[in-house]
Amino acid sequence: MKINYTEILNKNMINVLKDVLIIAEKNGLKEGHHLYVTFDTNNSKVKIPSWLKEKHRGEMTIVIQYEYWNFKVEKDFFNIGLSFNDIKTNLEISFDSIISFTDPYANFGLQLKSKTIDIQNVKSKKTVKDNKDKDKDNVINFDSYKKN
Repeated sequence: MKINYTEILNKNMINVLKDVLIIAEKNGLKEGHHLYVTFDTNNSKVKIPSWLKEKHRGEMTIVIQYEYWNFKVEKDFFNIGLSFNDIKTNLEISFDSIISFTDPYANFGLQLKSKTIDIQNVKSKKTVKDNKDKDKDNVINFDSYKKN
């Protein structure tokens, strides 16, 4: 049996996000913590108004910081109410649509999915020429999330 490390890692990275969201749901975000959550708006399990989906084709980043309501974390998704140009909007965001999340205050972030390519498709088509190329698929680069 082949062990799918990518699948195991992705599942556990999603669990990190879930745990952070559960803490925020119970206690709120304090001491400067705030979350940037980027998700795929084309995911069929994401429920956002059509005008918002039209404006953010492909992906969207929300900020969870001060003003939000109806915040509830479920097994496969979370609900949150946010305001866009003074229009109160409820969002249902599936965990399998999450591309990345960061907490700049904590200097922490995770890239859960590639923004431009499907890693699974690339791996199945790619011919690995040496181990150095093979290892690049398993590296998580945190440089873009570090504070200056």
